[in-house]
Amino acid sequence: MAAIRQVFDSSVFVTGPNVLAFEEEMACFCEAKFAVGVASGTDALTLSLAALDIRPGDEVLLPSFTYAATAAAVCHLGARPVFVDSLPDGFNMDPEDTARRVTRRTKAMIPVHLYGEAARMDEIMALAKAHDLYVVEDVAQAAGGKWGDQRLGAIGDAGCFSFYPTKNLSGCGDGGMVVTNDQQVASQVRLLRQQADASVLGGKKYHHPAVGYNSRLDEMQAAILRVKLPHLDSWNHLRAQHAERYRHLLKDADVVLPPVTPKGSHVYCIYTLRHPQRDQLRRHLTDQGIGTEIWYPLPLHLQEAYRGLGYSEGDFPVAERLAREALSIPVYPELTNEKIGTVAKAIQEFAGERAPSRHEEKVAHEL
Repeated sequence: MAAIRQVFDSSVFVTGPNVLAFEEEMACFCEAKFAVGVASGTDALTLSLAALDIRPGDEVLLPSFTYAATAAAVCHLGARPVFVDSLPDGFNMDPEDTARRVTRRTKAMIPVHLYGEAARMDEIMALAKAHDLYVVEDVAQAAGGKWGDQRLGAIGDAGCFSFYPTKNLSGCGDGGMVVTNDQQVASQVRLLRQQADASVLGGKKYHHPAVGYNSRLDEMQAAILRVKLPHLDSWNHLRAQHAERYRHLLKDADVVLPPVTPKGSHVYCIYTLRHPQRDQLRRHLTDQGIGTEIWYPLPLHLQEAYRGLGYSEGDFPVAERLAREALSIPVYPELTNEKIGTVAKAIQEFAGERAPSRHEEKVAHEL
């Protein structure tokens, strides 16, 4: 509240000192050279692609199982989203399926670090290098996450963050950020976010070298986010602790738990498990006063908005299965062990214990 009062006292509400300071702090946090605040995570994606000169006729690879904003950013530039399937043992894009869909028109990829799980960036970056493709990371749900020793968002050509109130690093409204190590990309995003007014880059005011956007991060949101950023790692640590407790309590339950990738972190913006009777499980939890959410019940290739791309049911079987089975349960830093136990108990009551695999039966017999 003190930070908000300071903004009101200053009467500087747009691209003021808090925005500039937050950009520097976010770049430092991500171990990147540049950060540019914009109005939303969707705008971060759109302006990043525009800064990389993605044009009509270009193709951009992205997962079908993600939020619509990822594909919308591609369409806003007149380019064509080319969907790829998800990993059989996770929620992120499958690098092998991605490689199969590269054509001479492919210009970029958008790996989405879905639910807070790091995408397989080694394989994605190797594929990008092999085909001379840009990589724009969608980090909307994974602020603070890592792949190896690198912060997510600073690995590709640009990293796009959302500060929507449900995110790990959240404001009190909309907001976004583009992080990059490429000075030209940063300059272009900075220009485009303010109607491409040449004065942004030292030129003449009210002279416009390009068609721009109105996409500035509000000073008040930046002030709020500056207060919260130093706590992000500790909050993510608490989320991971809660996830580990869920994993311990549900290890024998007949549900598929979120994947654990040895090299990649998971910051659990959303804790999502899977069950073939997802809708019935959700009703069971709702009856006990436990909140749940179904994120993305229809993959993008089956959405009406993308019908013109020519995809059909069955084209992406893993994404379609995830859309039928995925259910998100409560996770947030202040969640108590007692409430975690209540949620886990309710899931166990519905799902019961999973049947042991043949390997587990063999080991038990040998013991």
